[in-house]
Amino acid sequence: MRILLWHVHGSWATAFVQGPHEYLIPVTPGRGSDGAGRARTWDWPASAREVTPGQLGTEPVDLVLLQRPHELELAQRWLGGRRPGRDVPAVYVEHNTPKGGVPETEHPLAGQNAIPIVHVTHFNRLFWDSGRATALVVEHGVPDPGHRYTGELARTAVAINEPVRRWRVTGTDLLPRLAEASPLDVFGMKVTELPARLGLPADRLAVYEDLPQDALHAALARRRVYAHPLRWTSLGLSLIEAMMLGLPVAVLATTESVHAVPDGAGVLSTDPAVLAAAIRRFCADPDWAAHTGKQARAAALARYGLDRFLRDWDRLIEEVTR
Repeated sequence: MRILLWHVHGSWATAFVQGPHEYLIPVTPGRGSDGAGRARTWDWPASAREVTPGQLGTEPVDLVLLQRPHELELAQRWLGGRRPGRDVPAVYVEHNTPKGGVPETEHPLAGQNAIPIVHVTHFNRLFWDSGRATALVVEHGVPDPGHRYTGELARTAVAINEPVRRWRVTGTDLLPRLAEASPLDVFGMKVTELPARLGLPADRLAVYEDLPQDALHAALARRRVYAHPLRWTSLGLSLIEAMMLGLPVAVLATTESVHAVPDGAGVLSTDPAVLAAAIRRFCADPDWAAHTGKQARAAALARYGLDRFLRDWDRLIEEVTR
């Protein structure tokens, strides 16, 4: 199959393009949000190749994988008038939790039934009003980075993109409480302003701006514990990656996280004080941290393994394109 998809969500797309298909990735001058091309900080196979909008007008496409509402119009224009869901099969992958009047928020594709909406978590399908559209779930899959945990640094790793702008959504306001339990190392995009905004000293908070994926994994694996303070986002792939690396996790018990972290794989709570206490104990007890991390890795591999993810997608692709 030849599948058109935009480079929107790097970690998710990294898993998706590991399949047996050919993946057409739009690229435009300047590599803006509608033409970012291939990932530069993730490892993508040669089967994911860049195409310009001009080339798409004559490219055979078997499936359009949409991820943002405006891509409907964009795909039709770039495909020479071919309409997703009518002239070429299409699916819409919803990565995010709904915003606004939850749980009454209507999905942008709720008023049609030609393009199924594929949610990445059961929580998302439950909370979005998908209307007339067929609503499906294909849970995340993550390439196994290997058991790399050493936990040699008695510090807590956190991965958040744009923590200053997103603030309460990502639980950024909870970080000072967690920093009382151990020093924090925050990884992600646009994290450089975080120390000044939180007013935390360098010995309690360090930030690492947009590391390549392999370097990020190596850095996470050296930290004693991974904290996931996000209030209202879809299931973070960074949480699954940390678990696969073998880190124990302290996780805010919101959205899909309550199913991703089973008993023994970490500590879940809606009380930040409980998470801080867990972080303190993990840092003080390396043996418990390592044992819990092994349980976390086993749980993540069992539920979010790449092979299961690709099989689920192949079944769906076959159904949609037959």
